Amino acid sequence: MNFGDLEEIWTDYESARFVVLPVPYDLTASYLPGSRRGPAAIIDASSHLELYDEELDMETYQKGIHTLPFLEIQVGDPQCVVDAVRNRVTKIISDGKIPVVLGGEHTVTLGAVLAAHDCWREITVLYLDAHADMRDVYQGSKFSHACVARRISEICPLVQIGVRSLSFEEKNYIMEKGLTCLTTREILNGSLDLDKLIGNLGETVYITVDVDVLDSGIMPATGTPEPGGISWMQLLDIVKCVCRTCRVIGFDIVELCPVPGLVAPDFLVAKTTYRIMGYLSLKER
Repeated sequence: MNFGDLEEIWTDYESARFVVLPVPYDLTASYLPGSRRGPAAIIDASSHLELYDEELDMETYQKGIHTLPFLEIQVGDPQCVVDAVRNRVTKIISDGKIPVVLGGEHTVTLGAVLAAHDCWREITVLYLDAHADMRDVYQGSKFSHACVARRISEICPLVQIGVRSLSFEEKNYIMEKGLTCLTTREILNGSLDLDKLIGNLGETVYITVDVDVLDSGIMPATGTPEPGGISWMQLLDIVKCVCRTCRVIGFDIVELCPVPGLVAPDFLVAKTTYRIMGYLSLKER
């Protein structure tokens, strides 16, 4: 199935502005597995979207949205998954398109960031997540979902937003490296300065959204939930500002762990994905 259940005229790869890459992978999940089912749930929910976006007053799908086949995963080796995502996303960017990666666990983001860095060099990653993900090694792997931000910080600058769970080791690493990490508490207290955020990001940005950055009341369907979190509108306000001001060359949404019979979180992620495509299309209009 194509994202949005679109007619073939809007899904041709050559003319599509956006290319959706589903990556059903959750080998390193450390609490609840199941995010491997996230991409299918998002694409299924997207078939129920209204394709007219009332906020943007446009039909984003007319920019073209091509959905690639689900990435085949070698479940025994996280490095192979990272490499496979990197190769696929490099091709998408090289073809002049915007990659939209649907996870799967957060490890898949590393491959996409490596590809973005290969193609653009000077990039910053906007990392929206409840967890710092700054461990050097977790459960014996440097490619755990708990290590993704640490690996990214070794490649390019990143700015973290929405963190409300981290280890002492991670806190020390963030302080030592002088990394920008804005907690959920600071956002809810009104300390988020969007102009300052833009200044920290630079011109070219890749965005990654772990759905657990959202309040668990509206996003219970995730493998490592944390109490509290930002609202859907707060998430959109942040992403909209970045898309309006910076050159966003790709994004992903990860860590949806579908709950049977509970479709609202799946639909929320599908609508968020479509809305971000809309923000990027609006800038080009």
